[in-house]
Parts: sequence; structure tokens; C-alpha cells
Amino acid sequence: MKKVVKFGGSSLASAEQFKKVGAIIHADENRRYVVPSAPGKRFSSDIKVTDMLYACYETAEKGEDFSGQLAEIKARYQEIIDGLNLNFTLDQDFEIIEKNFREQAGVNYAASRGEYLNSKIMARYLGFEFVDAAEVVRFNEDGSFNDEVTDELLSERLKDMHTAVVPGFYGAKADGTVVTFSRGGSDITGSLVALAVHADLYENWTDVSGFLIADPRIVKNPRSIETITYKELRELSYMGASVLHEDAIFPVRKAGIPINIRNTNAPEDKGTLIVESTCRQPKYTITGIAGTDGFASITVEKAMMNSEVGFCRKVLQVFEDNGVSIEHMPSGIDTMTIFVHKDAFEEKEQKIISDIHRAVSPDHIELESDLALVAVVGRGMRSTRGTAGRIFSALAHAHINVKMIDQGSSELNIIVGVKHEDFKNAIRALYEIFVLTQI
Repeated sequence: MKKVVKFGGSSLASAEQFKKVGAIIHADENRRYVVPSAPGKRFSSDIKVTDMLYACYETAEKGEDFSGQLAEIKARYQEIIDGLNLNFTLDQDFEIIEKNFREQAGVNYAASRGEYLNSKIMARYLGFEFVDAAEVVRFNEDGSFNDEVTDELLSERLKDMHTAVVPGFYGAKADGTVVTFSRGGSDITGSLVALAVHADLYENWTDVSGFLIADPRIVKNPRSIETITYKELRELSYMGASVLHEDAIFPVRKAGIPINIRNTNAPEDKGTLIVESTCRQPKYTITGIAGTDGFASITVEKAMMNSEVGFCRKVLQVFEDNGVSIEHMPSGIDTMTIFVHKDAFEEKEQKIISDIHRAVSPDHIELESDLALVAVVGRGMRSTRGTAGRIFSALAHAHINVKMIDQGSSELNIIVGVKHEDFKNAIRALYEIFVLTQI
């Protein structure tokens, strides 16, 4: 059996955390491939190493003295090395980094050094082989990710390695120019390694025991999700739930490799298992509740709209021509409502309104801002009658007016629109009726 284990920045912020990680890896001989992040915060007011590197490189770009900032970064790593009692030095690596900073090797190179250096320490600590991600994770000349070449390079490099440490977050173009994924991209690297070695399981270790049914900043002590499908995860991630980088799903999904979200500080917790499909019945009707605010709605009204061929297309074309992405589009016989991100719409508000008038000559256009969308997601909804009714009942009981409701054809989610001031109360009301007082 092969397991790929990825550890987040909070899991590797100090020597003490490194020791926890080492114990986790050595507790299971199947944990053979390790993907580390850069050191995160040791305490709430601390600074992540990646942010320190960004600031240091910004100073270098200005042509100012950055030696003090680089020395602080080096001290962070030396603290870990000393705490692990390793006979090991990163002096040569920091000399190269200093040289490349002076030659302005690029902000991506600077940001990537956090994972690079942490992985070298991890490889030494575990006695595993170190594989530089710049040699096996390939980006195209335009900066886009090349999944096919990456899989070939990773598969070839790791096929004869029983154990290895591969830094997360970055790769390189064919000429060696370092390119990074977006923040949180170490999740993607772990997924790519799992695909390349045909892993049986991809364990993603962080500072929470898997996914929670609702945001703990809104719902007090929400219960955890035991098993979730890729589709459910995509729905929740899109609506703002964030534990795993959403792009990390795709490489393992096509290979049917499950992901297990685990807690470094509570390794006995089972966490959340993410799978392609499952026969396991969910504990509750729903799997999770997620939401995000900052939306606006544009309602276009015209008599006999439904009989006018191409009416919806013409309205949508206006938004496309103005570069504004549409989130949802509930409609009636003589009305259609477009939900968009408020920030993107506000800049082009008046032009879009005038373009709609020219395109379809509506009877009336109504705008509403400060809206939020809340998604109730769950595979159990398909086989449960009255889910929508319970949603309306919970919101009505909490004195919350529903501005919009949208259910996908997959019956996997129901999305409701509410006013911004009702956003948190809506999530609490839905959590209470589906989890705390389930029937």
C-alpha cells in the first residue's frame, strides 16, 4: 500500500510540530511520499515564512539592503534544525538564494524557497530522498500548468524511490524558471504525487480534523463530515468552504484516489474522507452548509418575455461583453434575475443597464445589492422528501426572507439568496434544523 502525505504550514511551523509530523509518518510504513508546505505561523501574531520571503524579495527588487530580512528567514529555519538536533546546514542554499535575489530571479522563485528549504530539512529528518519540484512539476512557457508532462516526469523520477520528499507549491518551465501555483498550491502538488505513484490514499494533514458541516466562525462547534464525495466538495468549496485547494481534487479524482483530511495535532481523529462515490449513507440529510456574500441582483422585466425567442441569450450576452461572470439566473414568465458579484458589477453598472435596454427593450430593470448566497449540499437530499420545505421552514422561523432559490438538476444542492444582514443567521437556522433537530 502507498500513501502520499501532505503537511500544511501550521503543521511544520516549528521543531515541535516537525516532531509530531515525524511520529505520524513513522507510525505507518505506508506513508512513503511526503509533500511539505513552508513554515506557517507559530503563534497568532507570527508571520508565515512565505510572507517573509515576499517582503524580502520586494526589498531586493527596490535595490535596497535585504540582508537583515534574509537573516530573519534563515533564523526561522535554524531554529527548526536546532530543535531537531540535526547535523545539517542550509548555509549554501541561502548563499544561492541571496545571489538570485540580487539578480532578481523573480517573485515566484522567492516564494517557492519556503517549501524548498522546509523539504530539505524534512528529507534529512526522515532519512528520505529529496526531489526538487522544479525538476518534476512542469509549467508551459505561458505559465499555465502542464499536467501531462508533469505526470510523466514525476512517475519516472519516483518509480524506483521507496520514499521521497517533494516540495509543494511550485514547479518550473522547461528552462528552469520557477513558477508557483496559487496560495495553498501544496495541496495540488500532493495530489500530483499521489497520481504519479498510483497511491492508495492521499492524506492531507492540516490543523483541523477534516471538513466541518458549517463554518465554525458562524456556528459554534459544528460537527464534522465523515465522508464527502468530490461533487459535494466542489459545491461547498465554490460557495466558500476552504480546507483543501479546490484544484487539488482533479488529479486524484480521475484516478479514483481518495483524499483523507487529517489533523496533525489530533492524529487519532479519523478526519474526513473524500471519495468519488460511496454507498455509505450520510449521518444527516445534508453533508454541509456553506455560503458567501457580496452579491447583487439585476431583475429584467418584460411582458411576454417568454415568447420572445433569444431574449435570455441577448441579456446574458450583455454581461459577457462587459466581462462580468454570472453566478445564478432564476427566472419567471415575464422576469429573469441575474446574480453577479457586486464588486465586478458595480464598476460597469450603468453601461450594463443601458446595454440591456438597447438589447431587449425591457419594461423595467430593478437592482438590489448586499445579497448573500447560502448552499445546502448533500447526496442524501436525493432520497429525502421535503428538503426544500424544511429549508423554507427554518428560514421563516428565523424571520429571514428568501430572495432567491435555485436547485440543481443533480439534486445535490439547493441555493438560497438572502440579504447580507441575514447571512449568518440563515446558516445557523439551517444547521439547527438539519443537524441539531434532525427528524
